[in-house]
Amino acid sequence: MSSIDERIEDEQLRSLLPRLRRFALSLTREPSSADELVQACLERALPRLRTRDGSVSFRSWLFAILYRQFLELQRRGRRWQRLLAPFQLQGDTERSCEWWVAASSLVFSRLSVENRAILILITVEGFSYQEAALVLAIPVASVLPKVSRARQVYRQLSEGMQVVAPLRRVK
Repeated sequence: MSSIDERIEDEQLRSLLPRLRRFALSLTREPSSADELVQACLERALPRLRTRDGSVSFRSWLFAILYRQFLELQRRGRRWQRLLAPFQLQGDTERSCEWWVAASSLVFSRLSVENRAILILITVEGFSYQEAALVLAIPVASVLPKVSRARQVYRQLSEGMQVVAPLRRVK
């Protein structure tokens, strides 16, 4: 790879950092966790930079890595919570009452992770449906219904309506 290509990728990476952080912040809802997530994404992406598949855009590739890192951290966190649950104090001693009121008053924070991710990618980051499907590792045909459902839930929450999850058919 020539130094011109390296300079272009470096400039692209620098321009994507605020967008990656915004996406990470929408997923984690905590600035320090978002920064850690972006750092973990870059630690995973930079060694693989030279071997990445050129058929996928650089932006989509980084967002996909970030999203998969987030899912992995969520899985690890749940595993550790189960292991440490018997040793934790009873009651909520971690967060103040003011924190819970502020967090619950934000409509966007009440959306599920999947709904927040799809809305951020499509409406804020300007990803195409194909790119969003690639980032979230879902079929392209399911992106439009997911966006529609996320917008519907967001509207319902904005209007103060109770959101009920639809029942799924299991065969």
